[in-house]
Amino acid sequence: MSQIPFGVPRLDSIIGGGAPPGNVVLLAGESGAGAREFLYTSATMNALSHTDAELFDLHYGSLADTATPPPEVHYVSFTAGEEYLRREMGYTMDDEVVESAVEHIEFHDLSPEYFQLSPIPREWYLGQPTKLEDLGHRHDRESVLGALGSTLSEHAPGNLVVIDSLTDLVASQSDEMTWSDIAMVIKGLEKASYQWGGLILVLASTEALSKTELGVLKGATGGSLLFEWESGGSKRARTMVVQEFRGVLARLESENIVQFETEINESGLDVSDVRKIR
Repeated sequence: MSQIPFGVPRLDSIIGGGAPPGNVVLLAGESGAGAREFLYTSATMNALSHTDAELFDLHYGSLADTATPPPEVHYVSFTAGEEYLRREMGYTMDDEVVESAVEHIEFHDLSPEYFQLSPIPREWYLGQPTKLEDLGHRHDRESVLGALGSTLSEHAPGNLVVIDSLTDLVASQSDEMTWSDIAMVIKGLEKASYQWGGLILVLASTEALSKTELGVLKGATGGSLLFEWESGGSKRARTMVVQEFRGVLARLESENIVQFETEINESGLDVSDVRKIR
C-alpha cells in the first residue's frame, strides 16, 4: 500500500516514504518548537507536488517508490481564514513555494461556528455587523464540532487534512462543548480515518493541555510527534520525538533513532540531525 509523504524530506526518507494511510497523527509541541511549521510544510509540499514539479523537486527532492501524494489537501482552521493562513505560511517558507502550493490547498474556515455563541462581535470574524434578525438564529446554527465532522466526512477520504488547532477547541470548552466531547471526536476520527485511507494531522499545544489530556489524545491517535525546545550551553535546538506511531516507530527503533533535531529553512521544516542510542 502506498504511503502518504509528510512532506518533510529527510524524515520521509528515514521512515520509508511517509505515513501509512488511514492514520490520525497528533503534532504536539511547545510554542515555536516546530509543530506548526511541520503542519505548514506537510500541507504545502503535498500540494506543491501537484502544482509545480520543478519547484517540488528543488525543495523536496524525489519521492520514494512507495510514496504517493494525496490527490487533495485540505486545511481546517477554527479561527482563521485563507488570507491570514497564506501570510503565516509565507513566514515559514519561500513565497514562491507558498504561492504555487496554495492553488491546490482548499481552506475551510470554521470561525463562524466557532465564535457564534461567544461575545465576540460578528464583524471581527465575518466582517459584518450583528443584525437584530441574526440573534434569533444563533442557536439554530451548526455546532463547531458538527461542522468539523461534516467537513471531514466530505473531504478526508483518501486525502490529506490538517486541523489547526485542537488547542482552540480546548480553550472554548463550555456547556455546549466539554473536554469529553473533544476527546470523543478524536477517538471517533481515528476509527473513521482507518476506513477513509487518508492522513489527518492534528495540531495541539502541550502548554494548553494537562498531562492527562495529552495522554488521552496520544491514546486516541495512531501516531504522536512531540516537538520541544532543548537547551545546550548557549544554543537552543528544536527537537522532535516520535512517541508512538504504528508502522513507523518500529522502523526507527530498528535503527536506534531516539530523537530528531529539526531546522526551519525556505523549504519549511526539515530534519537536520538524528540522535541514536550509542
